[in-house]
Amino acid sequence: MLEQSRIPHSSDAASGLQAKRAVDSVQTFTDLPDLLLVERTRGRDTRAFETLMRRYNRRLYRIARSILSNDEMAEEAVRAAYIRAFANLDRYEPAGKFGAWLARLAFNEALTLRRHSTTGGTVTSSVSAAIPAAVSHSAMAPAFGAQAGDSAPAADGNDPAATKQQLEAAIDALPEVFRTVLVLRVVEDLSGVEVAVCLGLNETTVRTRLYRAQQRLKVDVARRLRAEPFNIFELTPERCDRIVSQVFAKVHAVSPAISDAR
Repeated sequence: MLEQSRIPHSSDAASGLQAKRAVDSVQTFTDLPDLLLVERTRGRDTRAFETLMRRYNRRLYRIARSILSNDEMAEEAVRAAYIRAFANLDRYEPAGKFGAWLARLAFNEALTLRRHSTTGGTVTSSVSAAIPAAVSHSAMAPAFGAQAGDSAPAADGNDPAATKQQLEAAIDALPEVFRTVLVLRVVEDLSGVEVAVCLGLNETTVRTRLYRAQQRLKVDVARRLRAEPFNIFELTPERCDRIVSQVFAKVHAVSPAISDAR
């Protein structure tokens, strides 16, 4: 398992070693490619794992949010995905992009949480079992949601917050299979190939679903979304920090033998 060696917060004791680690993490770790960070994580360095989480937090959150339409449950799915990744890192094959592997985990966790929430199950059960459990490779095809009604009208004024809220409402009104592809292609700006890998689809299906998603949006909404896509379903710094800290807390709770090596 990994040793806890995350970047020190301001509340930590200000030692020279801690300061050096913080500088190393900011200046060195963030510049490392995924494969090197994965290898460092396998070598018991949780600074590398934290760097990977912060690198992909927004993408995983947007995937989960597009399926669950709920901020808190989306966070839960992202945490569950990271815990599964932590427990099954040796299963990752370098032939595939690490970000796509994480995205697929988040996609499956979001589907699991949605299924549990609709059947009255405990939505945190997959997180509790994630450390000892193997990653499930069963096919989990996305199900069509209810047909969307009329998309919300675009904001009339120049209020960015109102525009953002109405764009998000219009996206939320789409069926899930269109919504997730739209978020990844337009908001997260992934290529069609990357979206296909993340969702386990073929590229033709991705193109078809994107086209249908855009057709269901009103013209002015689609235009605004193309013009201002990058702040939709944004992950705030507070949510990002909470996800990272809670993942490490869960790792410690499940494996108390892991020491804090800060």
